[in-house]
Amino acid sequence: MPGKLIKTIVGPWPMNAYVVICEETKSSVIVDPGADANEILALTTGTKVKGILITHGHLDHVQALSEIKSITKAPVYIHPEDAATNNLDYDVPLFDGQTIRVGNLSIEVIHTPGHTPGQVSFNLGDGRIIVGDTIFVGGPGKTWSPEEFTTTMQTMQTTVFAWSDETEFFPGHGPSGLIGKERPAFDAFVDKGWPKTLFGDVTWDTQ
Repeated sequence: MPGKLIKTIVGPWPMNAYVVICEETKSSVIVDPGADANEILALTTGTKVKGILITHGHLDHVQALSEIKSITKAPVYIHPEDAATNNLDYDVPLFDGQTIRVGNLSIEVIHTPGHTPGQVSFNLGDGRIIVGDTIFVGGPGKTWSPEEFTTTMQTMQTTVFAWSDETEFFPGHGPSGLIGKERPAFDAFVDKGWPKTLFGDVTWDTQ
């Protein structure tokens, strides 16, 4: 049985926090508790929170982390690079290819650097992937240097657009999207090329 995925929009930014539930065992994990702890925790009612998963350590994705950790006592999972960069305490380090068990569900960790060095995505194993700020409908996550944008494009070419067209991605902001719908614009962007100095808020139709 596929996991139940619930999205709630929290904080002033706004950003997407997620809860993944194994309905067979009533186990759950919280992904990116950006704000509004009580609102997020309400979505876990009737389940045991087994973990708090962080796609990346930016403040808008972790502002409610301490409160939710205090209430649930659940372990915090994050990539060590993002924990160090953002001075975040954690319990379990995340690495590419790792499997996280949530009841009868298996969530695969995929390292998707660029927006941050330690950013990860969470593959639910059923065609749905929570991607943090890796990719949005219309373009990749923001970068702050040409080097970070180069890393982002490497992630896009070797990882994200290696996913099937049917893959639905769930980002940290905005609506979910389909890889197949993004692919034509991405391919056109790659074919056209881009300046070596490019970074920032880039879209696939950036000239």
